Amino acid sequence: MISHDLSVAVIGVGARAEIGQHVPRVRAGARVSAVADPTQAGRDRAASAFPAATVFPDHRTLIAGAGVDAAVVTTPDHTHAEIAVDLLRAGIAVYLEKPLATTLADADRVLATAAATGTPLYVGHNFRHADVVRTMKGVVDRGEIGEVRAVWVRHFVGHGGDYYFKDWHADRRRTGTLLLQKASHDLDVVHHLAGGYTRRVVGMGDLMVYGGITDRRERPGETMPDWFSMDNWPPAAQTGLNPVVDVEDVSMVLMGLGNGVLASYQQCHFTPDYWRNYTVIGTEGRLENFGDTAGGVVRVWNRRHEWTATGDREHPVGGVTGGHADADVATMTEFLAHVAEGAPTLVSPVAAREAVATGALAAESLRSGSIPLQVPDLPDDVVRHFSATSDERVSP
Repeated sequence: MISHDLSVAVIGVGARAEIGQHVPRVRAGARVSAVADPTQAGRDRAASAFPAATVFPDHRTLIAGAGVDAAVVTTPDHTHAEIAVDLLRAGIAVYLEKPLATTLADADRVLATAAATGTPLYVGHNFRHADVVRTMKGVVDRGEIGEVRAVWVRHFVGHGGDYYFKDWHADRRRTGTLLLQKASHDLDVVHHLAGGYTRRVVGMGDLMVYGGITDRRERPGETMPDWFSMDNWPPAAQTGLNPVVDVEDVSMVLMGLGNGVLASYQQCHFTPDYWRNYTVIGTEGRLENFGDTAGGVVRVWNRRHEWTATGDREHPVGGVTGGHADADVATMTEFLAHVAEGAPTLVSPVAAREAVATGALAAESLRSGSIPLQVPDLPDDVVRHFSATSDERVSP
């Protein structure tokens, strides 16, 4: 329990650092008092976005001199584990932007450190708080489709060329795979809806479009909003890609969960449209979402009949009309309440680890001839540590 007003740091001032703006908005007395970024451009953005905060050149000098209670880490993915471990060892509560890490070994190292130190760890799987996911979870929990037996996800990443192929995301040395950076949301939601974690995985994928584009350059000082445009179309006409492009732009994953549920995930970064489509099939019906923001619907079929587009029930999807700002607010609210009061959380570090395990091993599988791989279990003591802090309930 923390009785004083929360002092929070933001580490890494790129596009996602905007979630730090929610800190004073969602909890009275909470403030961003320190910011760290290793680049001059990042420090300049920090001075503009957080004018009342002290700016540091890196996370270690911040740890030594800032005196903060918590830190929001929005740095490139490959740095997550090192920064999180240093913060946890220093007793600073961590909001770690997803994915938890780019390798399973690093993910396990972060969780083991949190369990050993007792320092709060929160991973920003904000999509659990999106209204479309809450709506689908409500259908499942009310038993409208019976017991879940299969989950299928199609992810049309229509902005993929701008979001992931013009900066460090395109380089597997820094991202690992877009099955972590992009798919970790959906892999986590599959586990959330199915009530189990993946234990067997097979991947298939390729770099089909963006690998053939030769117009590439460095983008010093720029972030994604600087180059994003709906006019950047068609995909093969994109310009200014990252100098290194070696992550797949099409990926497919098959999953066998520990509770017997079978699931699949498909991701494409050169579709014209941008949304996620979930189909969840149970023993007494199925659900499917059409649209994943406000104005969309979740339809339920739970009577036997011929084809019909409307379904037997329909649940409207609320929230924002684009993006996930409402889910960002909900996750930041949850994190700060967890740090200050020990409140339980909907998101789970264990679940975040299982999303990393699924995505990382799927990438290993697809790059090794689509061989099936088994997901290793976490040590029991680590699982027990986090079971006391999360509302997550899954079958073995």
